[in-house]
Amino acid sequence: MGNNAYDEPGFFSSYRQLERSTQGPESAMEWPQLKSLFPVFFGKRVLDLGCGFGGLCRYVGREGAASVIGIDSSEKMLTEARARTTEVNVDYRLGSMTDFEFPKASFDVVSTLALHYVERIEPLFRRVADVLAPGGSFVMSLEHPMFTARAEQSWCELGGKRQHWPVDGYQEEGPRRTRFLGGDVLKHHRTVGTYVNSLIDAGFQIRRLIEPGPSAAQLAERPEWADEARRPMFVLIGAVKAPSPRPQAGTRSPRGRGDVRQGSPSS
Repeated sequence: MGNNAYDEPGFFSSYRQLERSTQGPESAMEWPQLKSLFPVFFGKRVLDLGCGFGGLCRYVGREGAASVIGIDSSEKMLTEARARTTEVNVDYRLGSMTDFEFPKASFDVVSTLALHYVERIEPLFRRVADVLAPGGSFVMSLEHPMFTARAEQSWCELGGKRQHWPVDGYQEEGPRRTRFLGGDVLKHHRTVGTYVNSLIDAGFQIRRLIEPGPSAAQLAERPEWADEARRPMFVLIGAVKAPSPRPQAGTRSPRGRGDVRQGSPSS
């Protein structure tokens, strides 16, 4: 399966039955911590990269965003998203999240569980930096590199009991073809350091990085989530664009007009 894996009927049918597909992102274990990274969406223009069924787009729309655009490369996913959406401030576009073209300095950007499908993350982060509005946020969730390191993505079991989560080949970045919902899915493994440093190189400041696990309250309601406390399945990152450095007193101005000194008139 490639970029349009979700357009294959069998895979799409299985994905459609997942709890987070039927009940939306609010049903996900990591939702409370992901939500803590969100800015105030009211009045903002928001871009959702890899929007899938549009659950996050609809949430942002209900939070009062001026407009929400969801991008996804799967026609089936967007057809489903449109059928589920009544919010008039939400729109969907078919396309690759690595090739989008939008006005610069215009959006806050979100992306949930999509970036591990991207082969080259650095150009994508630079695109996001370009379209990010002044003071805007970039909030993302993705599969944790501890989860993507091995193509098998499964527990080590003995006698039917989960013993531990094996990690191997962590430093060996690159593609991983794994089984998911009965199909072969291509993902791209990177270390936590690569994600963080690629954001920094693209001009972002990391505000918060979270490796979510279930809370005590969640475990009381959903004891089947206990194993999610044994290893992180996801990583959540909230970032903002770093401010441009200001010229220091006594340094040469970018226009080459001599020294820039505090209190001196510009020429």
